[in-house]
Amino acid sequence: MSNPKPALKPSERLSLEKIEKLELPSPSSPSSSTPENGAITTIPIPNATTAPPKLDRTISWIGAVGLAFTISNSWMSYAATFGPSLVYGGGVTVLFALIIAAAAQWVVLLGVCEMASAIPSSGGCYHFTYFLAPKETRNFASFTVGIINMLGFLIGGVSGMIYTTISVFGIVAFWVDGFMPAQWQVYLGFVGVILLSLIPILTLPQRHTKYLTTTGLGLSLFCLVFFMITLLVMGRDHYTPSNLVAHRNLSGWSNPTGWLLSITLGEYSFSATGTVVHLAEEVERPRRGIPRAINVTMAISIATAIPFIIVLVCGIRDMDAVQNAFLPILEIFFQMTGSRAVATLLQACLAGLYFSTVCTQWVSVSRIAWTLARDNALPFSNHLSKISAGRRIPLHATLASATFCILFGLIYIASTTAFSSVVNMATLLQNLAYTVPQGILVAQRRRGHLAAERELRLEWGRERGMLGYAVNGFSVVWLVFSGVLFCFPNRVPTTAGSMNYGSAVIFSLFIAILLMYLARRGKYDGPQMKHFDFSP
Repeated sequence: MSNPKPALKPSERLSLEKIEKLELPSPSSPSSSTPENGAITTIPIPNATTAPPKLDRTISWIGAVGLAFTISNSWMSYAATFGPSLVYGGGVTVLFALIIAAAAQWVVLLGVCEMASAIPSSGGCYHFTYFLAPKETRNFASFTVGIINMLGFLIGGVSGMIYTTISVFGIVAFWVDGFMPAQWQVYLGFVGVILLSLIPILTLPQRHTKYLTTTGLGLSLFCLVFFMITLLVMGRDHYTPSNLVAHRNLSGWSNPTGWLLSITLGEYSFSATGTVVHLAEEVERPRRGIPRAINVTMAISIATAIPFIIVLVCGIRDMDAVQNAFLPILEIFFQMTGSRAVATLLQACLAGLYFSTVCTQWVSVSRIAWTLARDNALPFSNHLSKISAGRRIPLHATLASATFCILFGLIYIASTTAFSSVVNMATLLQNLAYTVPQGILVAQRRRGHLAAERELRLEWGRERGMLGYAVNGFSVVWLVFSGVLFCFPNRVPTTAGSMNYGSAVIFSLFIAILLMYLARRGKYDGPQMKHFDFSP
């Protein structure tokens, strides 16, 4: 007679239920261990022989840093988007709001790092949500987070594509008085950027992805040094350090509100750093490599963005001209160098760097879509979950992501206001995906819900896990606080054309997700455990 199974501790039930459902070896095998406090040490699922082809582990943690930094490129992305911060309060809000935004976003990402160390998975936050949520709600919660996560990074990618396009047209407008591109012209340029950016992704073998990402990192840092030297040398006689402390609010909002809006704007330059969690199946030693990549990327981002923005703000001679310019950064380049040719060269370099971020974004976005399809969360999952045998990439998921962006761009032709309202929600959607599993951790009191041998442990103080509570709790509070601010219009009084329709976008998005879940609930049952390979 076989011995009866021992009673399960609550923290063990989830993994064993999934194991028994798939008829895979149980955690009582030598490949797993359970600590005395009942925490799940791993999700010890060996590779099933029926699993589809997996991606190869060809990316080091340095390569992951390259991808994360190339996508976020904080010094460059903030230089391209800080125009509204100048309106909210001038140079003082541009600089110090960036510092506060970086600190807040880093805390949120610390919580993501801990979960990625415990549950390294290409599904990222939606897999975290599934394993941490109560059984009754985990399917819907993880599905919602997964779709939000995918849309957040897709829409964030669209912002890079549209800026690359507008940057090119801005150079033309800089040289041709009275030129203003039509919306359909911008859209065609947008489509051209998408198609061109797919070329290196579809032609470069997957094993060479690490070279693409590290090259992007090196190119970005080289261009930063080139920009700094050029601007410091050519603008040396016209520096105005007082710009850093000058407050000039032209937004119509009160000064405190202007400050808060500037902080949320600064988050855009750092939020995409978390995309690297979706490379967990391609990064070597993901438990250690993913958290290290995120933290090193944040350190590099802050170390590059702050000095560069100081140089730019101190070099402004005519604040009115910058605040009213079609491309504020191009106007600053011109004021600092005094040369149209040099300013154009610098702006062209920025456009090229932004284009490089689009190329690397396909790497991460396609992995999110591929993982969702592998778990039957998307329409046509059978096709989107396939790995190209020759290229060793999720080819169909990549092409589907590009198609979505092309169709999404049609909104720009219909209404630039509606397009901007949706694009401005990218940071909020990304942080929503980062924060939901952290909120569940806090609600579950953290104990026994993360792998005991995880590389990153947020524990400090007399109470073990106190730092974890602080990080996760801050993330939840910050999401609620900043989420409200993201729905504020840029200026007051507002008109139909300047109104922020972000709240309507979020409401419509959740209705769409609910309908999608109702359509897929018979097929989606959370992560397919047979695909997991939690290497140390």
